[in-house]
Amino acid sequence: MSYLEWAESQLAEIELLSSMFPSQDELDFSDPLAVALLRRFVEDSASSTEGPPTSRPQFQIKQKVQPDSAGSDTVDVIISCAYPSEYPSVLPEITVRCGDLNRSQQSQLHSDLGVFLRENCLGEVCVLSAVDWLKDHLHLYAPASTLSAPAQRQSPLTLPPDVFSRLWIYSHHIYNKTKRKNILEWSKELGLSGFSMPGKPGVVCVEGPQAACEDFWARVKVLTWKKIMIRHREDVPLGGQDEEGGGGRAQTLDALRKFSGFEEAMFDPHGNRGNHMDLGQLYHFLDERGLGDIFRMYFGIEGR
Repeated sequence: MSYLEWAESQLAEIELLSSMFPSQDELDFSDPLAVALLRRFVEDSASSTEGPPTSRPQFQIKQKVQPDSAGSDTVDVIISCAYPSEYPSVLPEITVRCGDLNRSQQSQLHSDLGVFLRENCLGEVCVLSAVDWLKDHLHLYAPASTLSAPAQRQSPLTLPPDVFSRLWIYSHHIYNKTKRKNILEWSKELGLSGFSMPGKPGVVCVEGPQAACEDFWARVKVLTWKKIMIRHREDVPLGGQDEEGGGGRAQTLDALRKFSGFEEAMFDPHGNRGNHMDLGQLYHFLDERGLGDIFRMYFGIEGR
């Protein structure tokens, strides 16, 4: 890759992070000028004779992380990141600070995060992957006094039944026929609606009772993936039974669904392997269901 290609990837990720973490309390750039210089280099590259900027974008993502979806505890986590000039051909410099971890636990977390990024993300922008990895794995490092051990926490199937969830899952790609079959069968088994878009990238949306969605995610994420994460989730408390006990909760659940069932959705497959979908058709598919804003969350651009 050239310096321009590296800079374009860095700027695209910065814009995506800024859209996902719009508040300075969530995303804070230590040197906004470095970002401005990066943007100018990318936008003026065709006419400018100047080389790439020497300053490097640096920022912090501040999150309250609930390491296990079944628990109520949250911990404050600060993820500091600096881009090397050659990123994403090399990994960014990522440091995680969490007051609930001692030095040994924090050292082990950094080591394991580094292994994950090297094995799964080298050559691609990866800050969101690091954030999602922390959300999924922080409970393995935090002391027992702060977070219950996973075995002691509520399992997904014991979650309260009165919460509707919709999970938006992103995968680097979905090609494997067995995985595609599992996604269809598990969603049907768990009574979930939504859709799966195979190809590169892979998109999966499941909606229904929170416990069923968590069970689906627990099954899917342990399969072998180059990259998979929950890009976004929606959780809505449901109303109680009606006065006659006639299924008021179920009616509310059905009213919240955007999909009538679960399907594998294909949008004019093309490319050498037929593994790329027409993203314009995907946008219209989402927009027809009042979900058009999800497109920008996935791809960092407005749908059309």
